[in-house]
Amino acid sequence: MIARIATTADIPALQELITLSVRELSAGFYTTAQIEAALIAVFGVDTQLIADGTYFVIDAPTGPAAAGGWSFRRTLYGGDQMKGVTDPTLDAATEPARIRAFFVHPEWARRGLARTLYAECSRAALAAGFRTFELMATLPGEPLYAALGFSALERTSISLGKGVELPLVRMRCRIGEGSEGGVTRS
Repeated sequence: MIARIATTADIPALQELITLSVRELSAGFYTTAQIEAALIAVFGVDTQLIADGTYFVIDAPTGPAAAGGWSFRRTLYGGDQMKGVTDPTLDAATEPARIRAFFVHPEWARRGLARTLYAECSRAALAAGFRTFELMATLPGEPLYAALGFSALERTSISLGKGVELPLVRMRCRIGEGSEGGVTRS
């Protein structure tokens, strides 16, 4: 399956993908209360990624099978509902690019689609001058990112209100390193 750049026309289908992915693939890692609160407060489409042309979709016959991207902006995670007015750009020479918003449809999980998306992100970020990625992983995403060569920097949690906390893991990787690390430099 081939990744393509997402467009604004994809937004409704992407929101459906995110909801399905989070509800089904987070079960066993997060409670129902954490999942539902995170869908309101954290997980959603980041339209800046689409506007920047750094968000990819892999299509299935019935809609998006997976989506994910990278960013040259400061935001580390979260959809539009988490962002402020500005999202400054990063300095490729001194700051890591971001891996952002990877979601896989449950029917397409564990078929290598996230790795395909990561390879696209790696190529694009390297071409833009970045050499390192940073991300904020969910607990279900942490094993994938570890397999891609990311190392945990910090275990943290964010408050979702009403006493609900969402555990997350901040991770970093040199682009192209690791056993499954995507693109290697020559």
